[in-house]
Amino acid sequence: MAQGCSDAGFCTMGALRPDQKFSRRVNFRLRSVEVSQYLGMTRFDDLVWVTTAEATFGLNNDNYFHIKLPYQHTVGPLGEHGGLSDLSLSYTRTLRREENWQVSASVGVKVPMSAPNLTSPEGLPLPMYYQPTLGTYDIIAGASWISKNWLFATGIQHALTRTPSDFLWAPWQGHPMEEIILLYPQSNNLRRGTDVMVRVERSLRLGNKNFYLGMLPIYRLQEDIIVRPDGTEIQVADTNGLVLTALGGFGYQFSTKMGIKGLVGYRLIQREKNPDGLSRKIVFSLGYEYRF
Repeated sequence: MAQGCSDAGFCTMGALRPDQKFSRRVNFRLRSVEVSQYLGMTRFDDLVWVTTAEATFGLNNDNYFHIKLPYQHTVGPLGEHGGLSDLSLSYTRTLRREENWQVSASVGVKVPMSAPNLTSPEGLPLPMYYQPTLGTYDIIAGASWISKNWLFATGIQHALTRTPSDFLWAPWQGHPMEEIILLYPQSNNLRRGTDVMVRVERSLRLGNKNFYLGMLPIYRLQEDIIVRPDGTEIQVADTNGLVLTALGGFGYQFSTKMGIKGLVGYRLIQREKNPDGLSRKIVFSLGYEYRF
């Protein structure tokens, strides 16, 4: 969900997505388009709105490509700022399909469509919480096991490049908003740590309706690194470790072609600092899907 679901993009890609449906029947509708609206609240009470367009192109019943492009708009004490986020591309293949379960794997990339260089009206660099993009090229890999009622998925995301952010506290010294700015972690030339995720969901499907509950732990393996004003690098303490989100969602199919889906996520465990701006206290999402 853009710079949204408290991860850097991979929890909604390919085999790592929530609410995947298992079916023994051959799927004759191999293509779909989806538009979703997301709202997240940060620990600083910023509101992050994300509108995402995505599409799935099936080559056959066991292979498909997934593409998504979000637009993010953030509203908070530092104003309103928005722009295109990061383009995500993934390829997924079903590795094994049995009577009651299947295993799939995905590989993908994330490509920035803009740079995290939005500024205040005075030209001062804004925190990453107000930037619509991470500005990095990332690689993603993961796999999932799904049955009628259960989904287990795991994945890894690694940033190949640094985030070209200029955000430091120093330029804001003496500004009326300095006290608020000091709450946001600095992110100058950020090197983001590698993330590993696990998704566990239990679903209930009743005809054209479904409901699910789940847990989404994401673990950052290394502390983030930023560059000080004097050019030296420092590791930012308390930026690695566990983030845990509880999830609940639903789906309703109007027909074999059309349906809606919703999701709520609530943060149970969060890291102390998030220079990348990805921390969310609670998120809501509603989407419409058309299959053809």
